Amino acid sequence: MIQLTNHGVYLVDGKPVAAGKEEAEQAKKKTLAWRILQAHNVSGDEKNLKIKFDAMLSHDITYVGIIQQARASGMKEFPIPYALTNCHNSLCAVGGTINEDDHVFGLSAAKKYGGIFVPANQSVIHSYAREEMAGCGKMILGSDSHTRYGALGTMAVGEGGPELAKQLLKNTWDSKMPEVVLVYLTGAPRKGIGPHDVALALVKATFESGFVNNKVMEFVGPGIKNLPMDFRNGIDVMTTETTCLSSIWETDETTEAFYKTHGRAGEYKKLQPENGAYYDALIEIDLGKIESMIALPFHPSNAYTIHEFNERAEELLKKVEEEAAAKFKKANPHLTQKIHDGGVWADQGEIAGCSGGLFDNIDEAAAILKGKSIGCGEFGLNVYPTSVPVSLELTKIGATAELLAAGAIIKPSFCGPCFGAGDVPANNGLSLRHATRNFPNREGSKPGEGQFSGVCLMDARSIAATAANGGKITAATDIDYDFTPHEYHFDKTVYDRRLYYGFGKADPSVELVMGPNITDWPKMYALTENLLVELAAVIHDPVTTTDELIPSGETSSYRSNPLRLSEFALSRRCPDYVPKAKAVAAEEAKRREGGSEKVEAILSKVGDGKALAAKTQFGSCVFAHKPGDGSAREQAASCQKVLGGFANICYEYATKRYRSNCINWGILPFTIDQGTKFEYTEGDCVFVPDVRAKVQAGDTDFPAKVIRKDGSVEDLMLHIGGLTEDEKQIILDGCLMNYYANRQ
Repeated sequence: MIQLTNHGVYLVDGKPVAAGKEEAEQAKKKTLAWRILQAHNVSGDEKNLKIKFDAMLSHDITYVGIIQQARASGMKEFPIPYALTNCHNSLCAVGGTINEDDHVFGLSAAKKYGGIFVPANQSVIHSYAREEMAGCGKMILGSDSHTRYGALGTMAVGEGGPELAKQLLKNTWDSKMPEVVLVYLTGAPRKGIGPHDVALALVKATFESGFVNNKVMEFVGPGIKNLPMDFRNGIDVMTTETTCLSSIWETDETTEAFYKTHGRAGEYKKLQPENGAYYDALIEIDLGKIESMIALPFHPSNAYTIHEFNERAEELLKKVEEEAAAKFKKANPHLTQKIHDGGVWADQGEIAGCSGGLFDNIDEAAAILKGKSIGCGEFGLNVYPTSVPVSLELTKIGATAELLAAGAIIKPSFCGPCFGAGDVPANNGLSLRHATRNFPNREGSKPGEGQFSGVCLMDARSIAATAANGGKITAATDIDYDFTPHEYHFDKTVYDRRLYYGFGKADPSVELVMGPNITDWPKMYALTENLLVELAAVIHDPVTTTDELIPSGETSSYRSNPLRLSEFALSRRCPDYVPKAKAVAAEEAKRREGGSEKVEAILSKVGDGKALAAKTQFGSCVFAHKPGDGSAREQAASCQKVLGGFANICYEYATKRYRSNCINWGILPFTIDQGTKFEYTEGDCVFVPDVRAKVQAGDTDFPAKVIRKDGSVEDLMLHIGGLTEDEKQIILDGCLMNYYANRQ
């Protein structure tokens, strides 16, 4: 299905070849990615980018914090179009008035600073971006990891909130010029194959090896013409799960038709790489060989063909049970009980969000279920169209009626099933979802309290086929059905009647409406001469996701309140992290106010404890092998900082965005060499002398001392590489907000 080539290739006469006429460095400039990135680069240095974006988007669990950061740093108005969508906290019944208070704040901010406000359930964030903000050759920044509009000729990046605050303050997003990987598509998908089947196969092929980590994926090839626009968008949004930095596709008549349909024909441009373009690696996908796929808990890369899964169900589900039992001591997983009566039986189907809720997916799912019933057993099917215009058109063509008649429930535009805030399965339930992720707890269960359920990712077509069989997991390629795709008609009047379009109309007289949960950030302090950190969590999992660092689901309601939200940090992975971090923070407060006997006693193992304590910051630290996969949420870092965290130690960071979040919150992003044994435990401390001077000088090696709980001392070499001048100063100042405040 998919073949990887881990060396450079040229694209000559529309085909990848081993050699070209030009040197690689010159031929790299012929890629789409190069041209778009350099067109937005204001650094004057082709290898060290400083990007200014054309537009930005945030949803309602990120925009309050972003605006609060930018406001505290001196922002007066939004300098570029900035859309505030309300698709994450729109149905969460947690915390009383909290969610709607955030929405009221968002509308007042859009009026005050000149933004675009998309009310609750009108559209999910990425659907609105596709419909109203994308444009060929543009760049868009979003505070959501699935910010991907490459199939529309738009390079988009998902980042943590501080990076959006920088853009609001007319600063730049900084990055080394990334490598570019050619994704070469051939063939055409068979009937029953959908975008999630291609996407899951792609994630499986690339994730574990890091094949495209922090690189740009550039899609070209004769197979593209065989994919409708929704199919392309459905693959593209899932490129986030490969850990790539961004994506871009060549454009054609299908792309042009999309822009015309949405009343924005002027945004279309023909985009294709120049002949002889050089790429750092190659991924070849034969669309005709893609099979119906299923991704088992707990990652989209844990993928198999549905046929293989059904043949090996007991073995594969047993492995999931073992992993769950190892991670969640109170959970009692029993997914193998789903195997009976000649198949594997799911309890729930979900077609939702920026990947699943697209018009074509739901249209075809309705055709599969036409005249059928999902039955009156355990299995239920919920369908969330991605926007009101999509929902309206599905109603007009009769697809909604077909789904309702089959027993499905049609719900409003909402991202909840993707991050654990909607349709949580029962204990030991198995949910099939055309959504973006199936990380632990992503479905909303609380294994720390003995609850457990699992999510398998599948395409809407196979979910519909499964629903037609009453919940027995079935590949859509195994059933007969008639389907003639409907032409989509976009009706913008529903937006014109409800959305607030305020870009360029900032009104400083408008007062921000601040509900009781919306609070300012606590005071943060500059980096001192030395650093002492205590390990408050030590995690030896191969990868640690941002969902584990700060859970999604009901916690999302508290993201406007830094102190309250921080209580949930690592709660589903290391339940004792918060009290341990708080105890360290209490000692640091004592040290600043006059002296901490504990800090002095620890430092006495490496020198004059009292003298060192006067110029040594004391904070907590998290060790993990590879932290930061998944969501862009800044709170994965900011909660650590609010609790007094000053450093992370790891072998590598899973994504650029998580490392950037750490830096922007003044958390030192230390790494250790691969192969170095990290046998230290919670309660051990790490002393980094002269840390301020070394950061300021741009040093990459930081000799440190580990002070064990038994009083013994060992050497440890830490590293920080690749800091820009701005990033150095942000760390020295203590966080991004301090950095800007110091320059007022």
